[in-house]
Amino acid sequence: MFNRLKNISKTNKRRVWEIIIASIIVLIFIVYNFIIRNNEVQALSKYGSRGSEVTTIQTKLKRWGYYNGNIDGIYGTQTLNAVKYFQRKNGLTVDGIAGKRTLEAMGIYTSSTTSSSSASNSSDLTLLSKLIYGEARGEPYEGQVAVGAVVLNRVRSSSFPNTISGVIYQSGAFDVVRDGQINLTPNSTAKKAAQDALNGWDPSYGAIYYFNPSTATSAWIWSRPHVITIGNHRFCK
Repeated sequence: MFNRLKNISKTNKRRVWEIIIASIIVLIFIVYNFIIRNNEVQALSKYGSRGSEVTTIQTKLKRWGYYNGNIDGIYGTQTLNAVKYFQRKNGLTVDGIAGKRTLEAMGIYTSSTTSSSSASNSSDLTLLSKLIYGEARGEPYEGQVAVGAVVLNRVRSSSFPNTISGVIYQSGAFDVVRDGQINLTPNSTAKKAAQDALNGWDPSYGAIYYFNPSTATSAWIWSRPHVITIGNHRFCK
């Protein structure tokens, strides 16, 4: 009789532990899904979304000429099309969803952004600012952004190095590297232009070259297809 009760007690204990373990697993699953879903909400805006993140998206896209609607914080058809346009122009997946990569391309960072990527972004911003200041200070603001955009267009092109520093320091690419002006301290305008270029504004419309017609000595550069002229610079592909 005693042994029977002892066996029943062991069975009950085992069942209790099984229930406890199962409860812990379920709790972990619930917490994990809550964290994941919460992060997705913070880093994902799409058709039908509302809020401050959508307002920021609309503000940036309107400033860069992608969006013509009202800045109302509502992710409607116009915002959807503007996001698709931005994605198409910047080599992103064209799905109309402002996910992590699209938001970061716009310069909108979530709490999940790592400190290492922030440091890298800061380094790229500084170097691009120096290039813009050396090459285009005194040019219209749009022209300064366009110079930064040319660097980024080269980064995306298979014909050039795939980093900002690689493009800028490529042998013979920019006069300011050769003459040392790359080491000048950029002003606030150059920094702002670099940030706008990094955020996706491309007034050059995809150009990968630019030159000043008044000072250019290369016959080859004149053979490149002309895209747009801004200030003293002629942008081409």
